[in-house]
Amino acid sequence: MGIFDFLKGKKQTASIAKERLRIIVAQERSTRGGPDYLPLLQRELLEVIRKYVSVDVDAVKVDLVKDGDHDVLDISVALPDREEARAAVNS
Repeated sequence: MGIFDFLKGKKQTASIAKERLRIIVAQERSTRGGPDYLPLLQRELLEVIRKYVSVDVDAVKVDLVKDGDHDVLDISVALPDREEARAAVNS
């Protein structure tokens, strides 16, 4: 094992780190242009929904989607099964 073999290992690690950094930067760029009120809106919607149905924190998803010239607010709520909802209400 020579000194050049040692450097080859570093190069592979560096390329993995570079690829991970690209993924992080791409994720940051996708959220950078979005409005800052979406997380607050998501929390408030969750609070209102929890008044009527017992749901998990991850049950409410709020996204802003571009539809031509318009921005569309896409709200998705995963409701529990009826049996689960009845059990939570009767508890």
